[in-house]
Amino acid sequence: MTGLVLKLGPHERVLINGAVVENGDRRSKLAIMTPNAHILRLRDAIHPEEVNTPVRRVCYIAQLVLSGDADPAEARLQLLRGIEQLSQVLTDHDSRGQLNLATTAVLEENHYMALRALRSLLPREERLFAACPS
Repeated sequence: MTGLVLKLGPHERVLINGAVVENGDRRSKLAIMTPNAHILRLRDAIHPEEVNTPVRRVCYIAQLVLSGDADPAEARLQLLRGIEQLSQVLTDHDSRGQLNLATTAVLEENHYMALRALRSLLPREERLFAACPS
């Protein structure tokens, strides 16, 4: 079997190409066979009021493309600019690797992979903000 396999918990919701799908009472697996389908687990979604840090802002832009609320062509420049700004601050080897993955994914119009790479930076960003007193 090829494609993306989603493992869903009971009553878990997922956004697939703009449609919200809710799982039933039991755990299940969905195989998404359509290439480049826009998929977003709603439990992982960043809500507008939570867009309060630089990494979250860039993640949110990628998320808007996946949800169908932003045009990929218009979001591309914002994503690349945001990733470039993050690369000026997150200079460690691991962060650079994730930012390079995100850049490549945006250029290939693979917004799911871009979001995935960017989300991996959220814990690092949290630690940085925790280390700096307000």
